[in-house]
Amino acid sequence: MANDKTELRTRILKSIENDAKVNLSELAIRLGVEETEVLNEISDMEAEGIICGYLTLIDWDKTSNERVTALIEVNCTPQRGQGFDVIAERIYKYPEVNSVYLISGGFDMLVTLEGKTLKEVASFVTDKLSTQESILSCATHFILRRYKDHGQIIGKKYADERIQVSP
Repeated sequence: MANDKTELRTRILKSIENDAKVNLSELAIRLGVEETEVLNEISDMEAEGIICGYLTLIDWDKTSNERVTALIEVNCTPQRGQGFDVIAERIYKYPEVNSVYLISGGFDMLVTLEGKTLKEVASFVTDKLSTQESILSCATHFILRRYKDHGQIIGKKYADERIQVSP
């Protein structure tokens, strides 16, 4: 029974991950279960924090809103007994911050944020981020153009021009 529930949850999550607007009755038919079972599982997963929210992917370049997206790599000194969690929490509480990740490699964290201008993002980095005691260094990268985001092609969909190789 527990394995069946885990399998159903996985199938629900895979379905709504790429289409959060899917009709529940349609989803239930696709999964071969009752609509109430799908609704109950989704509600349970929301309560358990498995489903953390629902997002809409927007191509902001097609709107009149000006915005700049930045990826900021951060090196920091972890807090004794708390690791990177306290630093991450301090960073993600800023409203302009979209995401904070603990990463491997040459930097400790990756922060993504949006601002109206390059200057606004730079101001965040110099005035709010780099002034924190545990932050050692930052490297800021600006997104110039998005081609694919969250598995979805953004803007013009290009034909696959790769050469097919057959054995």
